[in-house]
Amino acid sequence: MAHRSGDELTDLESRQEPRLVKALEMVAPGTALREGIDNIVHARTGALIVTGDPEELSFLNSGGIKLDIDYSPAFLYQVAKMDGAIILNGNATKISAANVQLMPDPTILSLETGTRHRTAERVSKQTEALVIAISQRREIVSLYVDGAKYILEDIPTVLAKANQALATLDKYRVRLDQVSTRLTALEFEGGATLHDVLTVLQRSELVTRMAVEIERYIVELGTEGRLIEMQLEETMVGTAADKAALVHDYLAEDGDESFAQALDQIGRLPHQDLLDFGRLAELLGYDRKANTLDYPVAPRGYRILGRIPRLPRIVVASIVEAIGGLDDLLAAGEGELEGIEGVGEIRAKDIREGLRRLQEINLVDRYLQT
Repeated sequence: MAHRSGDELTDLESRQEPRLVKALEMVAPGTALREGIDNIVHARTGALIVTGDPEELSFLNSGGIKLDIDYSPAFLYQVAKMDGAIILNGNATKISAANVQLMPDPTILSLETGTRHRTAERVSKQTEALVIAISQRREIVSLYVDGAKYILEDIPTVLAKANQALATLDKYRVRLDQVSTRLTALEFEGGATLHDVLTVLQRSELVTRMAVEIERYIVELGTEGRLIEMQLEETMVGTAADKAALVHDYLAEDGDESFAQALDQIGRLPHQDLLDFGRLAELLGYDRKANTLDYPVAPRGYRILGRIPRLPRIVVASIVEAIGGLDDLLAAGEGELEGIEGVGEIRAKDIREGLRRLQEINLVDRYLQT
């Protein structure tokens, strides 16, 4: 089995790792495994816990007591009083063995100094298992996944970080709403530039990334993170759909494949590239060297139509395909709209009324922001 890097993960990088997220879910507050870990921490007995397929881990084991009993926090606490490692099955519902001496490959590089933590790091590099090392004296819980170490912080610390991130997200969202309102006004006036579009796209992605970071905190908080989760959901309403509609509106060549590719590439951009409007323009299919401030662009209408209530996406796509752009959409009469598949007389009136209201609301919003 290939050995993996043992570098300790940074806060943001660690929370992007799917396997670590799964591990954090297993040990989050409110879970039976976390209760058992907390009992061991408070008793200061220390422990080395390995969760994975017992048969696949058996080549590392020497000695020990085979238990194969249902997991409970009380049982975990009791067997942790013995020396050696505790083996749990993959979803931590069974205690497979206790008092096990683990014998990972000693040639695997480890930066840990303590015997327990050095063994934990090597086992995580050599297997697919989640390894949990609980320090006896320092009351620190360390998770090892794919050779990377993540120190489990106490709930008040994680809550403080989550609340700080939520406050930052609120500021990002306010700024996103401001630039989005400005773009909408310019779209109605026919005066949007590529710079205006990229400003909204950049802000949308920054909001998305901050939300992903908060989601990782929510996972780590478990049952303690419900309020944070509710606040996050409230803050993020509509942002994903708006970003998708923005990309559909301004891709140089719109199509399902190019749309999916653009969204994926934007999501993978390093932070520094996200701040580079030339790179963002390139991902939308424009010349990287274009002067974005003087580059006029016109929307197809996805973003504006997406804000009209009870208008399905498939109908929005049909309207855009039939009409061809926002300017033509604003000039279209109800009769022209009625003839589009999925629209009809009632929906045509709703669309015309919806567009009129959006123009009025946008004028008010712009006035209030000045």
